[in-house]
Amino acid sequence: MSIERVRAFFAEHGMAERVLEFPVSSATVELAAAALGCEPCRIAKTLSFMADGHALLVVAAGDARIDNARYKGRFGVKAKMLSPEAAETLVGHAVGGVCPFAVNAGVPVYLDVSLRRFATVFPACGSSNSAIELDMRELEKYSGAADWVDVCKGWQPGTETA
Repeated sequence: MSIERVRAFFAEHGMAERVLEFPVSSATVELAAAALGCEPCRIAKTLSFMADGHALLVVAAGDARIDNARYKGRFGVKAKMLSPEAAETLVGHAVGGVCPFAVNAGVPVYLDVSLRRFATVFPACGSSNSAIELDMRELEKYSGAADWVDVCKGWQPGTETA
């Protein structure tokens, strides 16, 4: 199971005790925010895409949405989300628990700048009822982020979110 894989990953870094598990679902931004008692924007959602025949992950703030033009400008292809089956197979985590930790080899992780406005954020930990609180330095380090990207919209003050 994916949560065990992530827990083992964090155990290697002396952080297994920081992985949180809830008696309720945290599979969506709203559910995760309710389980944690935080604002939805502080949930670090991990989105899985197919680009040139390979999976890639973008971690973004809970209130951010992919901007198709920016995504294409950065990755050279149209944003195409993975199906739930493909996400589990290619990334190693099921939808609802997709996270940037302990992913399958060769899956690059990108962090969206929408996250930088927070001291800490809460990404999932491989299951639909888990999370961990990390600061930006920790998120970069433990996700093995390939780069920071600016591929989202709707999160900046004064922008539309619908």
